[in-house]
Amino acid sequence: MIELQNYTLNFGPQHPAAHGVLRLVLELEGETIVQADPHIGLLHRATEKLVETKPYLQNIGYMDRLDYVSMMCNEHAYVRAIERLLGVEAPIRAQYIRTMFDEITRILNHLLWLGATALDIGAMTVFLYCFREREDLFDCYEAVSGARMHATYYRPGGVARDLPESMPKYKASRWHNDREVEKMNSNREGSLLDFIAAFTDRFPACVDEYETLLTDNRIWKQRTVDIGIVSPEDALQWGFSGPMLRGSGIAWDLRKKQTYAAYDKVDFEIPVGKTGDCYDRYLVRVEEMRQSNRIIRQCVEWLRANPGPIKLDDHKISPPSRVDMKHDMEAMIHHFKLFTEGFSLPRGEVYSAVEAPKGEFGIYLVSDGANKPYRMKIRAPGFAHLSSLNEMVKGHMLADAVAILASQDIVFGEVDR
Repeated sequence: MIELQNYTLNFGPQHPAAHGVLRLVLELEGETIVQADPHIGLLHRATEKLVETKPYLQNIGYMDRLDYVSMMCNEHAYVRAIERLLGVEAPIRAQYIRTMFDEITRILNHLLWLGATALDIGAMTVFLYCFREREDLFDCYEAVSGARMHATYYRPGGVARDLPESMPKYKASRWHNDREVEKMNSNREGSLLDFIAAFTDRFPACVDEYETLLTDNRIWKQRTVDIGIVSPEDALQWGFSGPMLRGSGIAWDLRKKQTYAAYDKVDFEIPVGKTGDCYDRYLVRVEEMRQSNRIIRQCVEWLRANPGPIKLDDHKISPPSRVDMKHDMEAMIHHFKLFTEGFSLPRGEVYSAVEAPKGEFGIYLVSDGANKPYRMKIRAPGFAHLSSLNEMVKGHMLADAVAILASQDIVFGEVDR
C-alpha cells in the first residue's frame, strides 16, 4: 500500500507592485489545502512611529499611502480624530464634499478589486472595463487636489479647496485629432459637479456591463459559489468588517450605525449576502457601487444648491486663502506657522473610525498637548481579514486559494504599515 505524505508549497511571493509581498506557505494533501501560513514580507514603513515625529498636518499624506486604493477615506478618519480632540466640526458643505469623495473612493476601490479579482480568476475583459471608469474618477481627484492618487485633500476643519468651476480638457495631438478630442471633452465643458453628475448618469449601465460578463457566467460561479464560506458567527469572531462582514449576512455599516459627515442626510441601502462565500462578497461589492453612485448623485444636487464655506474661518487650524496671503502679512504668518509648527491639540485620546471600502478603518490618537501625536494606532481592516486566511482556505483546492485571497481585497500598505 502506498503511503501518502503531505507536502509544503510556497505560493508566491508575487511582485511587490501587486499590493504587497505576500508569500503563503501551504501544506497540501494532494491538491487540498491542509494549512496556510501567510508571510507578509518586508513592506513595513513604521507609519505609526513616523507620525510621532511630525506636526499633525504633515501626517495627512501618510494616510493616503496606507491603503493606497482608499486614499481619501483614510484621510477622513485621521482628520476626524483631530477635529474631535479640538472640539470643532467642519462646515456642512465640507461634510457633503467629504461624503461625495468617500463614495468616489469606494467606487475606485471596488473597480480595482473587481478588475483584479476577475483577472486572477481568469476573466481578462472586466479589468479593461473597470479601468475605463477609474480614469474618470481619477480626473475628479486631480481636479480638486492636483494629484491622481495621494490627494491630501481633507484637512482638519474642512477640505483644502472648494470644487472647481471647470474641468481640465484634452488637447489635439498626434494620437487624437480635433474631432476625437471634441468627443472626449463633451463631459468637460462645465464644472466638476457637472462632470460627476454625467458620470452618475452613465455608471449604472457600466455596472450592468460588469454583471453581464460575470454574475451569471458559469465559469465565474464555479470558481466563487460555495468557496470560502464564512458564517456570521465566525465573521464576528474574526473581527471582519465592511463587505467581508456584510457578505456573511450582517448588516453592519458605520455610515448607518455610527453615522458621520453627511451620511445621515442621504438615502442608501446596505447590501448583505446570504451564504458568506466569495460569490456573495462579489455581489455585495457590486451593489455597493450602485449605492455609492446613488449617494454621489444626492451630494451633487445638494452641493449645487448650497454654496458656502468649505473650511473653518480659524487660521490657527485652517490656512488663509492665497489671495489674502498676497497682501496681508498676518495671513502670510498664519500660513507659515501652520505648515511648519502646526497647532497643538489638548491632552486626551480619541478613536475615530470610518466605513472605508475594505471595512472599518480607525485611528486611535493620543495627545500630550504638543503639536504632534504622542501615540497613534491604526485599525486596518485588511489585517483582521488576512489573519483568517488559514481558516478560510482549509479543505479547499489549491486553485480556490486564489479566489478566497482575492475576495478579501487586501492591500499590504495598511496590513504591514
